[in-house]
Amino acid sequence: MLPPAFFPPTSPEHFTRADFGNSFHWGVSAAAYQTEGAWDKEGKGPSIWDDFVRRKGKIKRGETAEVATDFYYRWTEDILLMQQMGIDNFRFSAAWSRVLPNGISGVNPNGIGFYDRLVDGCLARGIRPWLTLYHWDLPSALQQRGGWTNPDVVGWFTDYAQLLASRLGDRVKHWLVLNEPMAFTGAGHLLGIHAPGRKSLGAFLATTHHAALAQAEGGRALRAILPADAQIGTTFSNSYITPWRPEHLRDQRAARRADALLNRLFVEPALGLGYPVQDVPLLSWIDRYIRPGDLERLPFDFDFLGVQNYTREVVRHAPWVPLLWAGLVSAARRGVPHTDMGWEVYPESIYHALKQFAAYSNVKRLVVTENGSAFPDQVNLAGRLPDLKRQAFLQASLGQVLRAQQEGVPVEGYFAWSFTDNFEWAEGYGPRFGLVHIDYETQRRTIKDSGHWYSRFLGGELA
Repeated sequence: MLPPAFFPPTSPEHFTRADFGNSFHWGVSAAAYQTEGAWDKEGKGPSIWDDFVRRKGKIKRGETAEVATDFYYRWTEDILLMQQMGIDNFRFSAAWSRVLPNGISGVNPNGIGFYDRLVDGCLARGIRPWLTLYHWDLPSALQQRGGWTNPDVVGWFTDYAQLLASRLGDRVKHWLVLNEPMAFTGAGHLLGIHAPGRKSLGAFLATTHHAALAQAEGGRALRAILPADAQIGTTFSNSYITPWRPEHLRDQRAARRADALLNRLFVEPALGLGYPVQDVPLLSWIDRYIRPGDLERLPFDFDFLGVQNYTREVVRHAPWVPLLWAGLVSAARRGVPHTDMGWEVYPESIYHALKQFAAYSNVKRLVVTENGSAFPDQVNLAGRLPDLKRQAFLQASLGQVLRAQQEGVPVEGYFAWSFTDNFEWAEGYGPRFGLVHIDYETQRRTIKDSGHWYSRFLGGELA
């Protein structure tokens, strides 16, 4: 029997692919650094993550992504598996330092050639490629010049965007500019738990502004080159935020501050609303990094926005957290079911995330570009991998997406995170999000029961 926590009473119990409409995009997502491996092969330069994983104590068990899932060499196997599963959209990212080893010049023919072949391979198998320009792996050469704290990064990034657009834009019709800018600015420059490992409010504010500018300027760079039928989006992390004690005014205010910082910091500048300074006073210091004309460059008319949601966060007033005065109350402390990441099992969160983004008046379309769960996996003696909790989470989440769509939210796609297990950043290879299991010693792929269910739902060959 499935745990009741996986199925909120508001979730539809029965639905089919057809209920979402014929034009709904069904897919899976992945990221270059988490899957490709070949970190120093065929001309690739190092990235900030290649450097970060070698710093003692930064990654659990001291693991690295030198091989990861070996996607660089095994991509044809994975694409064929997608085709057999009935997955017809694949969101992946390009590794900036694989294309431009020093970040700004000297195109690596092997690197750009890899993405050429990958795009062609997808299309040959009826899979539409969705290309993310930046999924956290800044070239080390650019980090040595200040990285995201250097205002020149906006120009470096737009040049990179135009290079990829000019090379792949005749075939790739769906583009995403940034992956979760709040994550790589906050975790990488304020908390220091992700690359490049900085712990500085000034670095965080500088990178926030430069990433917000790059988000918009990257969109403009793509639009200047891509054909008229190309669709340009970007992705935002979102967690449904609720106060720990709803009746307490201080917890309510803390939840609003957390929501502004975690969920609204990058989407509102893109929509022409500016930074949510009124809700997060510490953001007022971002003014020192804003140059004349910058504010006018922050908005961009994206064709769609990618919403990436995994859980909700419960927030309380926390006087020991300077400037934000808000803290998260963990799922473990609250005694609720949680995943291997410590995240509460709360599929209804994706419904609230979609409703929140749809409430902005100038949002055109939404796509769930990441949603998933990490639970322990083990291949059984029969060669199958029963993952009841992941399958239940997937089903419940899709029910919540349908619920939002039926209430008028313009959501037009769902991408499961992730296609395969992969290198999960600072958590190493411990948490497994994949619909396909990876034996990291042999690189053998085994479709989990959740993947078989997704295939049946999509009508794939493996159904």
